[in-house]
Amino acid sequence: MKLLPALLAAAALLAGTHATAQDAAIRKTLAERIPQLSQIDEVRTTPMKGLYEVRIGTDLFYTDATGNYLIQGELIDTRARRNLTEDRITKLTAVDFKALPLQDAFTIVRGKGERKVAVFEDPNCGYCKRFEKDMQNVDNVTMYVFLYPILSPDSAEKSRNIWCAKDRAAVWEDWMLRDKTPAAASCDTDALQRNLAFGRKHKITGTPTLLFADGTRVPGAIGAQDVDKRLAEAAAAQ
Repeated sequence: MKLLPALLAAAALLAGTHATAQDAAIRKTLAERIPQLSQIDEVRTTPMKGLYEVRIGTDLFYTDATGNYLIQGELIDTRARRNLTEDRITKLTAVDFKALPLQDAFTIVRGKGERKVAVFEDPNCGYCKRFEKDMQNVDNVTMYVFLYPILSPDSAEKSRNIWCAKDRAAVWEDWMLRDKTPAAASCDTDALQRNLAFGRKHKITGTPTLLFADGTRVPGAIGAQDVDKRLAEAAAAQ
């Protein structure tokens, strides 16, 4: 019986050594054959026997144990009815709410403002305007608005005028809800550049993108009822 712990430890060490060798072999083969895959961040097993996940940033590929075949696509667990690729990307792109650079956003507070959500929005985004109208029906929330001008040069101009306004929230709502064009203004707009850099880093490719306090991320506009539900879930998870 005394041999059991030693045998288990040896087995674990052997498995670890094999995994390391497998990792190195896959990296070497793919780097030699596909130069774009020379900087792999991680190689890991998947629930499918013989299939390995290859991660570069938040981009996922799949390969066999030798690196002879490469798959670009989604891995679906048909038994659990889950998109494993989507689940993994959700984890990889999760943003710690406490780490958000809130100094680069402005706030809109409704009611007590106890529940929190951050939103990346482009002033020329039609879906964002719809989302802002829906948010009029959500109470007890603090919304951190990160201006994210990615749709057109005019988006950058409007974002600048909103960011440089004396009352950013009022000017923002005048534009998003009432189509009142922001007056020309100028100031230090480094915050907008930081927002763009932050978005690129965290793969924020569309607007609106919502980030809730529990780490939940929602790309695209959702209705007031869904926002309220997710705010409640995030608050309960705190």
